[in-house]
Amino acid sequence: MNSKKSNKDHVLDFFYILFGAWMSGFALRGFLVPNHFFDGWVTGISLLFHEIHHWNIALVIIIANLPFIFISSRIMSKAFVVRSIIGVVLFGLFLAFFPYPEFFYDKLLISTFGGVFLGIGIGLGMRGGCALDGIEILAVYTLRRTSFSMSEVILGINVLIFLSAAHFIGFETALYAILTYYMVTKATEYVVNGLEEFTGVTIISAESEAIKSVLVHKLDKGITVYKGERGYLKEQYNQHYDCDIIYTVVTRLEVRRLKNEINRIDPKAFVFTNTIKETVGGILKRHAEH
Repeated sequence: MNSKKSNKDHVLDFFYILFGAWMSGFALRGFLVPNHFFDGWVTGISLLFHEIHHWNIALVIIIANLPFIFISSRIMSKAFVVRSIIGVVLFGLFLAFFPYPEFFYDKLLISTFGGVFLGIGIGLGMRGGCALDGIEILAVYTLRRTSFSMSEVILGINVLIFLSAAHFIGFETALYAILTYYMVTKATEYVVNGLEEFTGVTIISAESEAIKSVLVHKLDKGITVYKGERGYLKEQYNQHYDCDIIYTVVTRLEVRRLKNEINRIDPKAFVFTNTIKETVGGILKRHAEH
């Protein structure tokens, strides 16, 4: 967590947590709970217990997340732990007392939009610096003590949840739960990364000087240049030339414009891209840190 945050940043973080908790409650009370639907993660475990044992969903959500918040106190900052406690308690309070409307539509719509709204809520909580669903805390904890990756841990837990749902509730419900989980994951990723998800672009061209000039002066981008060699074709293997390999980072909204500029200079340029999950430093226009 950034200890140099201003009061405005702290207020904005609290707004993210508050609205994220409300949105998560809306997804559960408005879509998933009335239609007996499930999700993955800790929320999915809570929904499963609610359906099988008919426990109060608000209480189950809070109790299910407490062990993960305790784990986070050993591997995360104090600020993260405090915010997570606030977020989970707000989540439970909204579930218990806020009069959400209930929607009874087609199962596909319920599964899709319930997942989208829940993903938005969890993502807003992440942007506010807390965890409204503790499964990623467990994944980080496990990652540090085993050879399993975070993705493998999360996948393993969710497989158990979906198999349990198929056994106790029904196979069709489990399939819809997988769809809901997919929508939650995508919506969370979208909220956390935003529209300006960064893309790395590597360019190899005989017209590298002109491309460098366009990137820096016209597109206002920082560049890194590697020294390499071109050539080594099958028919002319012994012919090769020194060249500059250009690397830059743009937002995904800028990729098309960048490619158009490169194609205008050198239609034969070799260009490939890769998605970047996180950036630190440089001259990029960065998201606010949470």
